[in-house]
Amino acid sequence: MPSEGRCWETLQALSSSSKGRLCYHRDWLLQGEGVLEECMSLPMLSSYSGWVVDHVLPHSQGEPTPSEASLCSGSPDLDPPSIGPELSISSAFSTASSTTPDGPKGKHESQHTESVPLQGSRGISVEGCIRMYELVHRIRGTQSLRQWQEEQERRVRVLSEMASEQLKRFDELKELKQHKEFQDLREVMENSTREALGHQEKLKAEHRHRAKILNLKLREAEQQRLKQAEQERLRREEGQVRLRSLYTLQEEMLQLNQQLDASDQHLDLLKVDLEAFRTRGNQLCSFISGLIRAASESGYPTAEAQAEAEQALQAMRDLLTNLGQESSRAFEDKKRREEQEAQIKLQESQVLQGPGPHTQSPAPSQGPGGTQNEGLQVKVQDSTMQWYQQLQDTSAQCILAFEGLTGSKDAQTKKVKMDLQKAATIPVSQISTIAGGSGVWESSKLKEVFDKIHSLLSGKPVHSGGHSVSVTLNPQGLDFVQYKLAEKFVKQGEEEVASHHEAAFPIAVVASGIWELHPRVGDLILAHLHKKCPYSVPFYPAFKDGMALEDYQRMLGYQVKESKVEQQDNFLKRMSGMIRLYAAIIQLRWPYGNQQMTHPHGLHHGWRWLAQILNMEPLSDVTATLLFDFLEVCGNALMKQYQAQFWKMILLIKEDYLPRIEAVTSSGQMGSFTRLKQFLEKCLQRKEIPVPKGFLTSSFWRS
Repeated sequence: MPSEGRCWETLQALSSSSKGRLCYHRDWLLQGEGVLEECMSLPMLSSYSGWVVDHVLPHSQGEPTPSEASLCSGSPDLDPPSIGPELSISSAFSTASSTTPDGPKGKHESQHTESVPLQGSRGISVEGCIRMYELVHRIRGTQSLRQWQEEQERRVRVLSEMASEQLKRFDELKELKQHKEFQDLREVMENSTREALGHQEKLKAEHRHRAKILNLKLREAEQQRLKQAEQERLRREEGQVRLRSLYTLQEEMLQLNQQLDASDQHLDLLKVDLEAFRTRGNQLCSFISGLIRAASESGYPTAEAQAEAEQALQAMRDLLTNLGQESSRAFEDKKRREEQEAQIKLQESQVLQGPGPHTQSPAPSQGPGGTQNEGLQVKVQDSTMQWYQQLQDTSAQCILAFEGLTGSKDAQTKKVKMDLQKAATIPVSQISTIAGGSGVWESSKLKEVFDKIHSLLSGKPVHSGGHSVSVTLNPQGLDFVQYKLAEKFVKQGEEEVASHHEAAFPIAVVASGIWELHPRVGDLILAHLHKKCPYSVPFYPAFKDGMALEDYQRMLGYQVKESKVEQQDNFLKRMSGMIRLYAAIIQLRWPYGNQQMTHPHGLHHGWRWLAQILNMEPLSDVTATLLFDFLEVCGNALMKQYQAQFWKMILLIKEDYLPRIEAVTSSGQMGSFTRLKQFLEKCLQRKEIPVPKGFLTSSFWRS
């Protein structure tokens, strides 16, 4: 087309003009940098220059003056086809021209326009059209962007509504699923509940069945328990009846024994030997006492025990009957002898009156009283009883001597009494089995205890309870301390030695040393020992008329609390501890004392005790226990002292005395008898009595 050639020519003309050679950029003021660099580059047209050349320049070539160029804004041919009616080219052009910034470039352009009016007017028009087209394009873009945004907002709203609907559907599905799961769970729970109820009903039925069976068993058990209770009640009643019967038999036995003792007065005149009758009577009394003791330990006596007691009572009655017959025979013999003596006297008187001095002395006749009884004694010797009574009188006088101290209600006096008692008893309590070792500390500890007790008895002040104590604080203090000290020594034998046999030697050596320096303490020790253990005399208390049974048991050494007698094992344990202490005292001496003095109560008293107890009838379970304890502790010392005589006594015990012990010992009390028998057999086999365990040798004191 011819117009296209002109357009390119115009463009070439513009590019070859002075202004066309300039670097032109419409936003150079906005960017503000690289302006000079752009002036050196080739001119550039916008992308819309083709449209301007095609639509604007052909119409502008026919106009004669540049001033008419301002009218091109009103020409309808300059409007782009896509511009709306609200925006015209003239308004766009005027706006574009009015918005051209003032500055050096504007001045340059105005000067250039004045010099080349035609070229400046077309350039401005082209630039205005370019700006106007850009503005229109920007407006279109803004409108398109607004439409696109509205479309996007509409789509977002649609999507949001769809999402809301889907969320509602999802919630409905979820709710439906939950409801379905709830229904399934509910059905499962109902099914399990029905099964549980069925199982529960089944269990209830089983429980009712088991309860019925259990009730039957309980009823049977209750009937069995009632039956057993009734049997136990009947057995208890029978046992009580048997026990009362045994007590009655024992009482009758003791009364018969008293009748036997009472017959001494008139039968002695008839020269009837009663030792055999007394021995047999004491054996029967001991036998029935052993039955009652065994019955008390086992609960109630058996019918066999009652039968044996009745047999023993019958034997006692037979014994009295035999004694009566013996006494009758003795009386007749005595009467016969008296008649014979009367006849002899008559014959003598006749002979004296006759003519001849012939006299005839009749041979003495031996009646039944001339025979010697080989039985053992029951009562202790008179000298021993006098010694025993003197010791008890000494103890009673000592109690009367400090009666004012113990009976005082004064607070200060009570405090003095308590301090003196602690000062006397605490040192003895400190002696224990640890002192029987082999070390310096133990021997020095014993010496410390001994010195403290000796100082207290000597009137010197001693420390006790954090303060000083002395017997001079009260006129009766010495008697009180001596009594309490002796009582504590015996109590240690009763408790400590009974539990720990080795403790007998440290306690005994201190007691022996105190006895040597303070003889009255030794007498009080013997008095307490004889009172608590009459077998240490030896002495068997006799049952007296009118005496209560509990008092008699206390005399025998038993502890009676609330009408209940202690168990036989505990009784033997206490008696054993006191005999062991006594056996240790008679062979030990305080090593730091005067060795030239004799022992205040030496081994000869042990020999006397052993001889006297072998001359007395044995007691069931008691005699065997005491003999074993005494020989085990003191046998070695007696063997060294008496040698052959001692072995004769040991042989006598084994051959003669052991059968007597076995005769009075029941089958259930053979333990002590067996222990004594084995001990004697072993000693006779080895020809030696072993040194007792815990004995304080000379090396102990030298260490």
